[in-house]
Amino acid sequence: MLQFINPQPVALASAMTNPLLFDSVSDFAEGVALVRMKSQLAYINRDGQVSIRVADDNVTVATDYAEGLAVAQAGDFFGYLDRSGSWGIPVQFRKAKAFSEGLAAVQGGTKYGYVNPQGEWAIEPQFDLAERFVNGRALVKLEDAYGYVDTTGRRVVPLTLKDAWSFAESLAVARVDRLYGYINPDGEMVVAPTYDGAFSFAEGLARVRQGRTFGFINAEGKMVVEPTLAFASDFSEGLAAALIEGQWGYIDPTGRVAIAPQFDYAADFSEGLAVVQKDGRYGYVNPQGEWAIAPQYANAGRFSEGRGRVQIDHRWGFVDAEGNLLSGAGFKDVE
Repeated sequence: MLQFINPQPVALASAMTNPLLFDSVSDFAEGVALVRMKSQLAYINRDGQVSIRVADDNVTVATDYAEGLAVAQAGDFFGYLDRSGSWGIPVQFRKAKAFSEGLAAVQGGTKYGYVNPQGEWAIEPQFDLAERFVNGRALVKLEDAYGYVDTTGRRVVPLTLKDAWSFAESLAVARVDRLYGYINPDGEMVVAPTYDGAFSFAEGLARVRQGRTFGFINAEGKMVVEPTLAFASDFSEGLAAALIEGQWGYIDPTGRVAIAPQFDYAADFSEGLAVVQKDGRYGYVNPQGEWAIAPQYANAGRFSEGRGRVQIDHRWGFVDAEGNLLSGAGFKDVE
């Protein structure tokens, strides 16, 4: 049964009764989170119960599940674990990336191609680099040129770009000479390459750099937040972290300061909370800038599926949105 406890920030680890603490943890994805205790790997569910035990003891690295499969490494090669923790696609690849839209980029030999969930080649290995599919387009590289393929392997945007990113919100960063702009899924330049740096669109806005400062443009290329920021993150849940006069705060899509700069570090909002650092400790604030979980952790990660990763001393656990630490039977369940 799910148990949470809510200890005082001081001497947090010693105050907890049978907490679930691990050497490392990942975010929750598809209902489970990867946890490690010494050499053991397993996936726990949101109740803290071991849901998937990694069957092969030779696995040294594993990742989050995506479309029912998780990249894992055994020895020098990679394969994919299924939801039972066994090999769904046997270990055989030099590199492997997460599944997206039914395909995964893998390196077989010296080149990248794409496999389906059965491990069969859907797009034969032929590229020097390959990224995940987004709305039917995947970024690929051959020699010094970038382009895009569809899920059949057809080159829908010729490999002529000097630099490019994956699509986000139907636009992708592309470089012409030394400047960056944005192309549409047909490869047409729809936002002229006029920026010294550019980043993917999120919530209708993209972060761009002019000289050494950052601003935000909309999908038509109009500057909606002037490039006066020393640094900024992408928008998430209506706010973007911004570095203002040496401190981190948050701005809204008009560029107005929504949460005053006061933090040593600030991350993106996720599920209504954002990790921030103040006076060397990490906690979580809400969109009003109020402490939802007081700064008390050595480190912390974003919330996903109702749980946030937190580091207590040298171990990691999970808290809920009220700051209660997940507690229960412990890692002995996987033995």
